[in-house]
Amino acid sequence: MAAGLRAAAVPADKAAQGLVPDILAAANRIEKERELPADLLEKLHAARLFHMLVPKSVGGEQVDVLTFYHAIEAIASADASAAWCVGQANGVAMAAAYLDPAVAREVFGGRTSTVASGPNSRTAKAVRVKDGYRVSGRWGFASGSRHSKFLGAH
Repeated sequence: MAAGLRAAAVPADKAAQGLVPDILAAANRIEKERELPADLLEKLHAARLFHMLVPKSVGGEQVDVLTFYHAIEAIASADASAAWCVGQANGVAMAAAYLDPAVAREVFGGRTSTVASGPNSRTAKAVRVKDGYRVSGRWGFASGSRHSKFLGAH
């Protein structure tokens, strides 16, 4: 398990159900501010709900699909936007299984690590430079981008 992480004490679906009152209480702020409020975000991270589909080898929960489904369903019953952000981050997190383990731990292994990703950009361009790539372009949105540590730029 990655340094500083621990396995969730409560199964993901039960943790999500337990957060329904908090999510309901934040629903108006989510709508108004167009992002997950910091206090709710902290509770979602503490419950490890952004790490449900991250492999255990990277420090994730690696829950089964039914548990994931029930967790997302519980979150969505309180606020669809919150469920969308958690679901999208988990969908992107499945990529960790295909990355070099060190890279996967760097990107997905932190307690609050999430990756936001949106639709492809027709204007995106990556140019090789001395230390990597310089990326430019315009993307319309990436769900969860305001609270994610990394952005996927297609």
